Amino acid sequence: MSGPNTSQTMFPYFLLVYSVFSNSSLLHEETGSFLNNGSAFATNMSVDWIGCGYATLVASGGVIGYVKAGSVPSLAAGLLFGGLAGFGAYQVSNDPNNVWVSLATSGALSAIMGKRFYGSRKFMPAGLIAGASLLMVGKLSLTFLQKPTGSS
Repeated sequence: MSGPNTSQTMFPYFLLVYSVFSNSSLLHEETGSFLNNGSAFATNMSVDWIGCGYATLVASGGVIGYVKAGSVPSLAAGLLFGGLAGFGAYQVSNDPNNVWVSLATSGALSAIMGKRFYGSRKFMPAGLIAGASLLMVGKLSLTFLQKPTGSS
């Protein structure tokens, strides 16, 4: 065999999908939790790990497209959209209701890559990115539509 088998190359993508559907209680931990052990330098900011993983997936897809096929447009689009998704994840980490950049980025990618997947019927890369983008749109929509818990 000359290359890695499918199970080795699909494992990171499986982890991304699993993290979207798994218990998301780690995303909204409070200070004093097991994640930061109540240390003095802990902040109230919770990291949007799913958004960071999505941004990494998009940016790495552009880099892989450049390395495998020499596609400069793939590299540019991957880094542009990956950077926007990373910035959106940073914004969601600071304020969970500030989903607009992430929502616009994942919505645009789901439309663009969905159209490419529909035309080519090839899962890699268009189907994967379209599916991950649709999952992000769903996650962000649910996050935005959840009613804030009132503090008493």
